[in-house]
Amino acid sequence: MAQTTDFKTDAIPAGLTTTQAPFIEQAQRNGELYIHQPYELYSEENHLAWQRLFARMQDRWHRYANEYFLKGIESLCFNPDRVPRLSDVNEFLCPLTGFKAKPVSGYVPAYLFFDCLRNREFPTTITIRRSDRLDYLPEPDIFHDIAGHVPMHTDKAFADALVRFGDCARTAAELVKSVPESDQAHVLASIIRAMARFFWFTIEFGLMNSKDGLKVYGSGLLSSYGEIEHCIESPKVQRYPIQLKWVINQGFEIDHYQPLLFYVESFDHLFELVDELETWMKAGKLDNVAPGEPVVSEADLASFMKA
Repeated sequence: MAQTTDFKTDAIPAGLTTTQAPFIEQAQRNGELYIHQPYELYSEENHLAWQRLFARMQDRWHRYANEYFLKGIESLCFNPDRVPRLSDVNEFLCPLTGFKAKPVSGYVPAYLFFDCLRNREFPTTITIRRSDRLDYLPEPDIFHDIAGHVPMHTDKAFADALVRFGDCARTAAELVKSVPESDQAHVLASIIRAMARFFWFTIEFGLMNSKDGLKVYGSGLLSSYGEIEHCIESPKVQRYPIQLKWVINQGFEIDHYQPLLFYVESFDHLFELVDELETWMKAGKLDNVAPGEPVVSEADLASFMKA
């Protein structure tokens, strides 16, 4: 596993803009996945992007987000005008659930990502989108990760479900060792695809029932100004009580608003679903899920094989 980088930033140009950050490019060239957050490199443009993103979400969050997210936002004490320091975030977060944000230089292969969750670490992007392009971008950024994901990590029941999901990844890595070598790639790819779909329709794009109707807990929705409203208000969105057999066989596309969403009753319900996912995995019921999105990369397969 790559070690955290501590290379000096004196000669690196300022700016930590998504896809335009020399610091990230250098870390990637060095093969360093786990890095530090060089806070001094954030430009005023970067802070302006955070300020605009955070300000415009306030009304949407209070209207559509679940109560645990709103408590989490309050607990983390974000500065609305400055990109957060991850050390400050962790100072508030860790005492609540043991979770902490862990800065990374880019894509984290599937097993490493899930294993971080098992260890109560959340791989966190440190770059931020441009202030004049606040809407959809395919790459995660620090606003998606810190304002979308991390407030949910302040809730014990939700945090425990994430850890349990990380346990499932370890189970998958162990199970595949008993599969005939000729079938390992197929079975493992199917299991990873099932896990990715489950994560997508819960942690990223999940809805929750409440006394006030459906509320949002998925980070992809919580960090999207347009889709957080669309997912609740639009008649074009299908919303169903979550069923594991549907979720693990349902593909998805990332470049448009989601037309199909699922809701849970509580985070205890979510934890039970993760338990069920692992039970199905052990019974071989994830070995041949429906083909299609997401595509499982060689890096994802290798990360499980090497575990």
